[in-house]
Amino acid sequence: MTKKGYFQISTAVDYPSEKFHLGHGYEKICTDVLARWKRLQGFKVHFSTGTDCHGLKIQRAAEKNDKTPLEFVKEISSGFKELCKVLNISYDDFIMTIEDRHKKVAQYIINELYKKGEIYKDIYEGPYCVDCETYYTEKDLVEGNCPFHKRPVEKVKEESYFFKLSKYQRFLIDYINKNPDCIWPEKKRKEMLNKLKQPLRDLSISRKEVKWGIPLPFDKNLTEFVWIEALNSYLTTVDYPNKKYKDFWPPTHVIGVDIIFHHSIIWFSFLKALNIKLPKVVVHGFINLKGQKLSKSAGIRIDPVELAQTYGADSLRYFLIREIPFGQDGDFSEDALKARINNELANDLGNLVSRVLTLVEKNFKILKKNELDKELTSKLNFKKIQNYVNKYELHNTLAEIWKFINEVNKHINQEKPWELKGRELEKHLYTLTEALRIISILLYPFIPETSEKINKQLGIKLGLLKDCKFGLIKQYKVKKEGVLFRKV
Repeated sequence: MTKKGYFQISTAVDYPSEKFHLGHGYEKICTDVLARWKRLQGFKVHFSTGTDCHGLKIQRAAEKNDKTPLEFVKEISSGFKELCKVLNISYDDFIMTIEDRHKKVAQYIINELYKKGEIYKDIYEGPYCVDCETYYTEKDLVEGNCPFHKRPVEKVKEESYFFKLSKYQRFLIDYINKNPDCIWPEKKRKEMLNKLKQPLRDLSISRKEVKWGIPLPFDKNLTEFVWIEALNSYLTTVDYPNKKYKDFWPPTHVIGVDIIFHHSIIWFSFLKALNIKLPKVVVHGFINLKGQKLSKSAGIRIDPVELAQTYGADSLRYFLIREIPFGQDGDFSEDALKARINNELANDLGNLVSRVLTLVEKNFKILKKNELDKELTSKLNFKKIQNYVNKYELHNTLAEIWKFINEVNKHINQEKPWELKGRELEKHLYTLTEALRIISILLYPFIPETSEKINKQLGIKLGLLKDCKFGLIKQYKVKKEGVLFRKV
């Protein structure tokens, strides 16, 4: 078990063969929400992201661009770092698999498996997709094409080392059945169990023709299969096998639907062979544009940096979480983004903050703690909000927070505090100001910059989830500043 009070979470390590698209941004935003929520719960969090820099696809892409693979991956990876900065992703470690610390761990892991007798040498022959760097069987192919990239595969025959993946079939079936939370959502867990109804083949874990990779420690003529090597980056980022690893492991991996097999069947087996605790795999869906999956290789791309610069990072974060049920595929629409900005962010939240702060600033230099309006405070269902996060229903979490925002707006319209005076006015405005403080805490994982703006105007620091109780602040000295969201 992870050390009490510690939590490790990761995105997949992105493959920097081309520029990022909105799907990469979406995965980082979802993971960031979960990481920030854990921090608000008081956990010490290690949140990693990064790039998976080796392999044949990178080698070829670099050649095509007249660059060395190292120059190429550094350039593309800098774009992924910029994406994180623009989207306000609060990662603790951005790992690139070209780093020495990763090479050390990757070679150590593969060598341990070799010494344990889990690896043997043979000849590999079969179909191979360069785009996803994955070997397939003929039955996996769709009309001769890769099932994910819909492109022709290459036929490969070469000397290779194999990991005894087939040895772990029975273990995987039993483990996944006995641990229903190990792969989320349930539908994806069942898909992996369904795959395990077919015999597993041993896994080729080396490459002869791919020079851009980490050499095998026991055979320098071959490089490690990029997928095996990249998975080890999750261990690298917590300094395996040292203290940090012991505190934080096992992690939660937030990944896309196309790499579940690698992160469950393959990764679980590797870790079991090394007696390392298994992670939890949380799978999000694809973002589609007019029904087509966003894809670097297919050239279907929406630039999340451009969207964030046009509409604001918080607006984009809010839209993607609210619009797409986590774990399912969803469509992107700029019109839908504008509608949510105008109706929910500008009208519901922005106007609420503006109305309350205007009234407080107009009537009180210092607003002191007062009696609470119990009717309004009873409208916040904090337990329901927490339960939604625990079930990864992030869209429902926001919907439930918005229910309370709408109740606060309704309360203002009904009570008309601008017509009140004295103690009655003070009571209502203190309750409303406390509501804003609690809303800012609950919204922080989703729209952090907005929460910080609200707190600045309230003259307080951001609280933790345990502070989502009414009546905690003894006095407010409010200073209103501008609008939170402008209509588009």
